Amino acid sequence: MMNHSFYNGRFRKWVKGGIALFLAVSIMLAAGCSPNETAVPANVNIDSDVHISLGQSESQSSLAGTETEENISDTLVITTSTNQFASGKKIVVKPVPSSSSTPSSKPATIKVIPASGTPSNNGKTSSSSRIAVPNELRGIWISYLDFNTLLKNKNSSTFQANIANAFDKISALGLNTVFVQVRPYGDALYKSKYFPWSHTITGTEGNDPGFDPLSIMIKEAHQRGLRVEAWINPYRIRSGNSSVSLCASNPAYKWMQQGDSAVIKYNGVISYNPASEKAQQLIVDGVAEIIEGYDVDGIHFDDYFYPTTDAAFDQSSYNAYKKSGGTLSLAQWRRQNVDSLIKKVYKKVKEIDSTVQFGVSPQGNNDNNLNGQYVDVSKWLTGTGYVDYICPQIYFGYQNGTLPYAQTASQWDNMISSSGVKLYIGLAAYKLGAVDNWAGNGKNEWVSTSNLLSRMVQTGRQQSHYGGFILFRYDSLFSLDNSQIQKEKQNLTAILK
Repeated sequence: MMNHSFYNGRFRKWVKGGIALFLAVSIMLAAGCSPNETAVPANVNIDSDVHISLGQSESQSSLAGTETEENISDTLVITTSTNQFASGKKIVVKPVPSSSSTPSSKPATIKVIPASGTPSNNGKTSSSSRIAVPNELRGIWISYLDFNTLLKNKNSSTFQANIANAFDKISALGLNTVFVQVRPYGDALYKSKYFPWSHTITGTEGNDPGFDPLSIMIKEAHQRGLRVEAWINPYRIRSGNSSVSLCASNPAYKWMQQGDSAVIKYNGVISYNPASEKAQQLIVDGVAEIIEGYDVDGIHFDDYFYPTTDAAFDQSSYNAYKKSGGTLSLAQWRRQNVDSLIKKVYKKVKEIDSTVQFGVSPQGNNDNNLNGQYVDVSKWLTGTGYVDYICPQIYFGYQNGTLPYAQTASQWDNMISSSGVKLYIGLAAYKLGAVDNWAGNGKNEWVSTSNLLSRMVQTGRQQSHYGGFILFRYDSLFSLDNSQIQKEKQNLTAILK
């Protein structure tokens, strides 16, 4: 019950002052002063479009965490019904606490609280902060190799300046999405409760860099209108030539010490076992914490699935499967294991936020996918509940002797029959200026080009399920900035206008 004595002269004065301040600060909000603030349109009628009530008339639980140390009844809550506030944000005008009964001459303060409650950390606000999928996704992969110069052994301010500069270049090229590698080796480029800090940040796994790279990247990207997809290697923990030690907090280290089959070390390569339910759940949990903690616009897996075709890799797990009555061949069983993970990840993503996209970037050679990586892409593209998009890495030129670009793009397009699944095409910017020794008679196609990337995009646009393209990778276009690459970028930008 509201105490009507609260409606005294003092209250009316600061209400009026607060409303005036509210309208003034709207100018700053419209300029984008804070990612948690929403601009008030000039045509808002304060009598009809803005509703004012005391905080106590709102559900106190909706303000939990933001007003816990203050009297809710001393908070003026302003909400609006205009489209600009469709996300349900609130503007809170509060009097400055004073020990004197005399009204304070200090201005009131205004804050915006998301309707869901307390603005969380790590760049996470609400689903309305995510950026919708564009008609043509124009992306670029930023790998841990790119982070060697942008991030490794850098402090927060230096990394923020570096990534801001990178995103400026990406935006100027005409792109709209960045795929940032946040789990290259069973680790994290963000504060995770499951995985250790990546050695790609500081050189040592588990060392806290003192800042959150993913949070910074989301903030800088979204300020420029760039979407962010979190790129994950689900199974890979260490490559065969790695000399980087696993830290004691790494779940892979713990399971290896326990002799748990959830982790397999084979020929120097350390991987999560695709057959392990425990490993699958860890991967799903790792995806969930990213979506729940950060305003990423998508989750992205690349082409690293089974690390070998050798039967000895997971012989004990397969034997256990057969002993329990399983009838699938080794290859069929492995594909089923990957299918299971993909389906679980998709389900979890959509449970948390249906607007977040989930997709996979397999190899462009589908025979390698099916029989080398044990990835049954055709099943994902004809069934439901697997992916929102597929992005084959069609890293072949038009003159490739085995997989010419145009025909390969068409083949991938024809594989899709599941409603709503889009085709993104991965393009090999890293091959510009290089001899492609695997291309047969087309090995010199990439050497002296000026418009190969733009032609490939135009060919992609002719496919019925086409939804965009992704360039591999950042350094290939912005670190090796020779005359050929400059011409390629100019011609690409020309068709993106």
